[in-house]
Parts: sequence; structure tokens; C-alpha cells
Amino acid sequence: MSSPAEFYNSLPPISKTYGTLCFLATTAYQFGLYHPAHIALIHEAVFYRFQVWRLITNFFFLGKFSINFGIRLLMIARYGVQLEKGPYDRRTADFLWMMIFGALTLLVLSAIPIFESSFLGISLVFMLLYVWSREFPNSQINIYGLVQLKAFYLPWAMLALDVIFGSSPIPDFLGIVAGHLYYFLTVLHPLSGGKNIIKTPVWVHKVVARWRIGARPITRAQTQAQPETGSSGAFRGRSYRLNG
Repeated sequence: MSSPAEFYNSLPPISKTYGTLCFLATTAYQFGLYHPAHIALIHEAVFYRFQVWRLITNFFFLGKFSINFGIRLLMIARYGVQLEKGPYDRRTADFLWMMIFGALTLLVLSAIPIFESSFLGISLVFMLLYVWSREFPNSQINIYGLVQLKAFYLPWAMLALDVIFGSSPIPDFLGIVAGHLYYFLTVLHPLSGGKNIIKTPVWVHKVVARWRIGARPITRAQTQAQPETGSSGAFRGRSYRLNG
């Protein structure tokens, strides 16, 4: 069995970085190093006092140390890592762009009064969960040893559990909306004959290459040589995707 350090070092870069920042943000809060209001998404402070860091920092706070915090962190460690090591293997720029697009979508949605939220970290985690559920739709998931269901239904099951336990469904729902929008524009729409209108920008590829983040990407020739093994049916996943 690998040690915790070996497990941590084996994690892919984007999921590891995001999970680490979320953990550090909560740890610093528990030690009283800052107040959450200093990093919250407050639109008046952003637009009238130019505190633009709030557009980013709000994504790193998942709440104080609690069972819910642990569940969200485990969701990053499981579903984010499986995405980055699976469909996004050697496609670090595409995975990073998915996170950026999701964050931008959530920022727009949060500007709608009924969806207003000061922290969008939980929503971003739920976006990862939703995309994972579409990539691995037929995986069998056991919830608390009580219910077994296909991964396709997991985001909705987790939303229902949050409602049952008294949490607001809004953050979960926003994450599902952002995840579905990304999946529709990059997968479902192109599969129906349309174009991928949000393909990964060149500058994201340049950032990943400049900082040597992740493994080197698969070339177009290598991608075209891979056989497509996706299953058929209503809840079909994909064996690979060319995000260009």
C-alpha cells in the first residue's frame, strides 16, 4: 500500500492543485488567519471597489472542517482525478480549460439574483461530478451502502441527499447546469453534427506547455489511431475526445 505522500504525488496536476488550495483555504480559516468575507464573491466589492481577486478566491472555500467538507474534497480526489487520468489523460490543457469555462459559467449564473452565491467552490466540484457522470455513465455507485445506482444519476442523487440533510440545493444545481452546458457544447453538439464552439484556447495550451504542467499531449496522429470503444445506448460515454 502506498503512503499518503506517494498517493498525493501520484495525483494529476490540476485536480491536485485545486484540492490542495481548497484544503489550505479551509485550514487557514480554521486557524483564524482570515475571515471568509475577505474572499467571498461580493459583486459590489468587485465592481465598485475593484476587489477582483474575489472572482477567483471564492472557488477555493468549501466551508469549515466538517463531513460535508470532507465529502467535497473526496469528490475532487475521486471524480476529478478519474477524469484527469481517464478521458483527459495527456490533455491537461483541455482539463484546465474545462475548469476555467465552468468557473466563468458559474460567475455568470451567480449574477442572477435567485442564484446569487458568495462561494462557488461546491458548484465547481459538482460540475466535475456531473462531467464524470457523463463520461462514466454505466459505472455502478454505492451510496452509503444503502443505494446502488448508475453513475449517470449520481449528481441528482447527491443533490437530493443535500436537500434531505438540510443544505441548499442551489450550489449543486448550478454545478449541474455548468457541467451540462460544457458537456453539451463539447460533446453532444459536435456528435450531432455541430462544431465545438468552445474548444480549448491557444493561450491555455501555451500556459500548460510553458509551465510543463502534466504529461505531454497526444498528437493528432496518435489520437486518430486509437479505436473508438464507446458503448452504445442512451447513456453512452466516450473513449476519447479531440477537443480541437
